[in-house]
Amino acid sequence: MADITKHTKKSSVLISAAFLMATSAIGPGFLTQTASFTNTLLASFGFVILISILLDIGAQLTIWKVLCAGGMRAQVMANKVIPGAGYVLTSLIVLGGLAFNTGNLAGAGLGLEVLTGWSPKWGAAISAAIALLIFLRKDSLQWMDAFTRVLGLLMIALTVYVVFKASPPLSEALQRTFVPATIDLTAIITLVGGTVGGYISFAGAHRLLDAGLIGKENTAAVGRSAISAILLASVMRVLLFLAALGVVAKGISLGTTNPAAAVFKEAAGAIGYKLFGIVMWCAAITSVVGSAYTSISFLRYNERAETEKSNQKWLVGFVILSLVIFLIWGKPVTVLLLAGAINGFILPVALGIILLAAGQKKIMGDYQHNKWLTLLGVLVLIATLYLSIATLCKLVN
Repeated sequence: MADITKHTKKSSVLISAAFLMATSAIGPGFLTQTASFTNTLLASFGFVILISILLDIGAQLTIWKVLCAGGMRAQVMANKVIPGAGYVLTSLIVLGGLAFNTGNLAGAGLGLEVLTGWSPKWGAAISAAIALLIFLRKDSLQWMDAFTRVLGLLMIALTVYVVFKASPPLSEALQRTFVPATIDLTAIITLVGGTVGGYISFAGAHRLLDAGLIGKENTAAVGRSAISAILLASVMRVLLFLAALGVVAKGISLGTTNPAAAVFKEAAGAIGYKLFGIVMWCAAITSVVGSAYTSISFLRYNERAETEKSNQKWLVGFVILSLVIFLIWGKPVTVLLLAGAINGFILPVALGIILLAAGQKKIMGDYQHNKWLTLLGVLVLIATLYLSIATLCKLVN
């Protein structure tokens, strides 16, 4: 009986980590990004999604497996590879997470505005209060797990309905997924950064570390959880793609103001627009929770009891500060653009450090990282580094 209970608990944590990572990835930007690329690439966007999924899996498997096999958080491992690197990584994660959390609260406010007509600032305040209620509970991790699971499944279910109403050309979508009419490398790299960039790639891995799933013996299960996380996020990506394709295939442009909202409205009318409000809010509030949890996990360099007690205070402070920034400046476009550039550098920097750690026996013990995964990780590192430099150059010019 004890073994069954232990196995059930372990399975639950693995599923929760997958949902935490997936819902962290599916934020307001994720919705807009998917609709915008479908509007320009049409059915060939399916190929972009396919390649990005393979690259995402490569990055996630490396990060999750190496961190869990080594039994330490990313910032601790980074300090062991290059002294001081962990503090640099922490700064990038926390600053980028704070800026994007401000955007997530803005998205939550917009979602509630669609549903209720309330001001986005009121909606953001209500959403922040909900996040605080989760973090203030003694069993906050269990509440966070349940919250991300329920809202993640709700987003998928509602988007399935919109896909049905949009009636996309499925045969063309399938064909162009494997034989695209056009290949957009920038779109591929952008999707990889949007799915596993910034704090997102560490969300599930740090959740597993908090649950004690460490050591070489757990890497197979950790790997399955990582793949599940990418597939969950990808299911939502594919559904949004099909819904958008169904609209643009009828000759309707999604525009540039709010292409994701246009998909839901054009596909399902007034009801669809309300559904967009629900999906937008779910995407935003789960990203608020995921961003806060992961960003604050980077401030923890040991497992002392007092660190656990202060963790709750840091989480509350992080959410409140994000809300204050939004309430004072509205939607901080300049901050978000700068955070985007910072966020883009996080994945190649962190992935590079973790790949270095994977080859050091003093850190990893007898764990041997798969050579093919290492090669794929290097490919993702090069691709995301290229996009980061290109994005930074655009901002400077």
